Amino acid sequence: MNQRVSIEAESFEIAGGFKISRETRTHAKVVVVTISDGPVSGRGECVPYPRYGESLETVQTQIEEVTPLLKTGLSREALLEAMPAGAARNAVDCALWDLEAKRAGKTASDLAGLGTLHPVTTAFTISVDTPDAMARKTAVAAHRPLLKVKLAGPGDDERIRAVRSAAPSAKLIVDANEAWDESCFDTNMAACAEVGVELIEQPLPAKSDDLLSAFQSPITICADESLSPGKGLDGLRDKYGAVNIKLDKAGGLTEALRLLDAARKADFKVMIGCMLGTSLAMAPAVLIGQTADYVDLDGPLLLSQDRSPGLRFDDSTLYPPEPALWG
Repeated sequence: MNQRVSIEAESFEIAGGFKISRETRTHAKVVVVTISDGPVSGRGECVPYPRYGESLETVQTQIEEVTPLLKTGLSREALLEAMPAGAARNAVDCALWDLEAKRAGKTASDLAGLGTLHPVTTAFTISVDTPDAMARKTAVAAHRPLLKVKLAGPGDDERIRAVRSAAPSAKLIVDANEAWDESCFDTNMAACAEVGVELIEQPLPAKSDDLLSAFQSPITICADESLSPGKGLDGLRDKYGAVNIKLDKAGGLTEALRLLDAARKADFKVMIGCMLGTSLAMAPAVLIGQTADYVDLDGPLLLSQDRSPGLRFDDSTLYPPEPALWG
C-alpha cells in the first residue's frame, strides 16, 4: 500500500469578527489533511486551539510525524495510539473515515452503525460585546430557535438581559469560556436564571471548577475546557450535568463516538460543539449531533465565505453532509 498524504493550512475570513472572553479573531485558521488511495481520497479538517498549546505549525508537525505510517495504511484504531488527542489527530481521523467510506461505497454514518442521518437544529452564536451591541446582533438573529451567547465575566448580567430583551422567544444557552469568578458568579447565575437560560457552559476556569461541587445550580452546567484533550469524564459528574464534545479535543470522530457513549452511560446531557471552522470540520460532527441534546455547529454560518461544496443550512436547520464534502 502506498497512500498519498497532503497537509494544507487554510484561512477563512470571519464575518464581522469573533470575540470571546479571552480572544478576538478575524479569521478561522484550519489545517486540512487529504489521504488518497488510487483515485479515492478522504479529507479531514481541524482547528488548532491556542488554549491547549496548539498552532498551525505544531499541528502540521504532528501530522508530518505520522505521515509515513499513513502512507502504509495506518488504521483509525492504531491512530489512537500513534497520536495524542487533539486537533492534529482529529484531522487525520476524519480523513480516514472519509477515505474508508468512499473506498467502501458507503456513508460514514453506515460505517458507524448510525444509519440514515437527519437534519438537526444548531445554535447560532452571539459574540461577546457591550450589552447594546449584543442586543443589536441578537435582534438580527432573534428568529433563530437556539442562540448561544458568549459572555465575559463582570457585566454578564446586563449582557444576558439585553440579549433576552432582543430575542424573547429564542432558547438561550451561554458560554462564559472560564471568565467567571467569585466576584460575579452569583450575580451572573441569578441573571441567567431570571431570563430562562437553559445551559451554562464552563462558567469557571477549569483549574477552579471544584467550587461547583458544592453548588446546587438551578441551570444545567456544561463542561467544556474542563473536558480537555485526552481527559475522560472522571471527576466531572459531581460538578457538571452536561459535557461539550468537540472533535478537535477528542482527537477525531472515532474517540468522540466513544466519549458520547460514555457520557450517556454516566447520565450526562451532551452538547456537540466545534471550534470555528468550515463545513468540512462540521460534517463529521453531524453524526454526534444525531443524538446530542444541544448542537452547536454554526461555524460556517459565521464565515464570510464557506468552502464549496459545503453543508446546507436553512436558517438554523443543518442538513447531513453530501459525499462530495465528506463521508
